[in-house]
Amino acid sequence: MSVDTGLIDWVGEALAPIGQVSFRRMMGGATLYLDGAVFAIVLDDVLWFKSDAVADPVWDAAGCVRFTYARKDGTTATMNYRRAPDDVLDDGDAMLEWARIAVEAGRRAPVKRKRAKG
Repeated sequence: MSVDTGLIDWVGEALAPIGQVSFRRMMGGATLYLDGAVFAIVLDDVLWFKSDAVADPVWDAAGCVRFTYARKDGTTATMNYRRAPDDVLDDGDAMLEWARIAVEAGRRAPVKRKRAKG
């Protein structure tokens, strides 16, 4: 899998009025950050926005499915990400609206502490 940098560039361009988008490659995709806060992932050319218990009702009402993946043991797992609505792909205002929800969820997420080596 490769990262769709065109999609990431579009996200950065659309969100420029509210902050700086950066990304880090991971497992065939990318994690997106806005001013250091995780707010989305891109996998298989699909944009997934961060969610949490506060934002879930908004995503549910819009019909945005939850990110799922198959574990090695054959079970299905989920992550707190929702598929971005289609209109964000060509409408900067829609991108801003939905990304703000994801950024807020990312900022509410607890900070992961690095384990001490020892």
